[in-house]
Amino acid sequence: MTLKHFLQFSDFGTEEHEWIFQRAAEIKRKFKNYEKYHPLADRTLAMIFEKASTRTRVSFEAGMYQLGGSVVHLTTGDSQLGRAEPIEDSAKVISRMVDLVMIRTFGQDKLERFAAHSRVPVINGLTNEFHPCQILADIFTFIEHRGSIRGRIVAWVGDGNNMANTWLQAAELLGFTVHVSTPTGYEVDQAVAGIRSSDSYKVFRDPMEACRGADLVTTDVWTSMGFEAENEERRKAFADWCVDTDMMRVAKPDALFMHCLPAHRGEEVEADVIDGPQSVVWDEAENRMHVQKALMEYLLLGKVA
Repeated sequence: MTLKHFLQFSDFGTEEHEWIFQRAAEIKRKFKNYEKYHPLADRTLAMIFEKASTRTRVSFEAGMYQLGGSVVHLTTGDSQLGRAEPIEDSAKVISRMVDLVMIRTFGQDKLERFAAHSRVPVINGLTNEFHPCQILADIFTFIEHRGSIRGRIVAWVGDGNNMANTWLQAAELLGFTVHVSTPTGYEVDQAVAGIRSSDSYKVFRDPMEACRGADLVTTDVWTSMGFEAENEERRKAFADWCVDTDMMRVAKPDALFMHCLPAHRGEEVEADVIDGPQSVVWDEAENRMHVQKALMEYLLLGKVA
């Protein structure tokens, strides 16, 4: 097989994403029916963390074990990654000993440098710029609840961050529209998002208007990891960007609410919304594991029957 990495959503084409969603559904079905499925027996996943994690670690680690493989967990505190060894050297060594690498780090450039010197597939577990595994899970969750996302409207309310960037890439590839509403100074940068045109998204100054007619309303914390020094400034800037029941009311009657978690009730989302009947955040969190299992299977085995 040709070596492939999954460093951002646009690394895969439309057909590849559709395959991942199909396989995720089948792999999840097997999991729910307690059917043993070990296509990655004797394969090893290295997980490298420079940012703290709950869902990413548990979903990848549990997922790899469920596929019959094993896991090596590394952090900057217990390896040479936090010392003077060049990342290129770490990539060359680690990729000779494992079959797959997942990295959760700060700058996308560090991930790309590692991948450029890796002999095995590398997966983006989150960077400052992109969070492709989360958007895989979000879209898979939408498909489970509402069918195809093609032609739908996704309202993004909040920071123009890694999640927003990845939603824009997904919209361009999969044929839906993102309504983006951010405070002034926190807009999505089309160049950073890495998309060719603005045809697949619309910008709204008023978050209420962004949510009007949406099939899905989604948000994230106001202050992402690495930007904690801006917390108080962001609290003031984002005060009107809390997803509340009024925003959900102007969305479509069957609109879903998503949040990648962890959530701060009373900040980026009201408790009545995230804990309400339109919220699918717990399905969304679980589905990280299932889509990542499909992703790892595809990167290592290609399209299997």
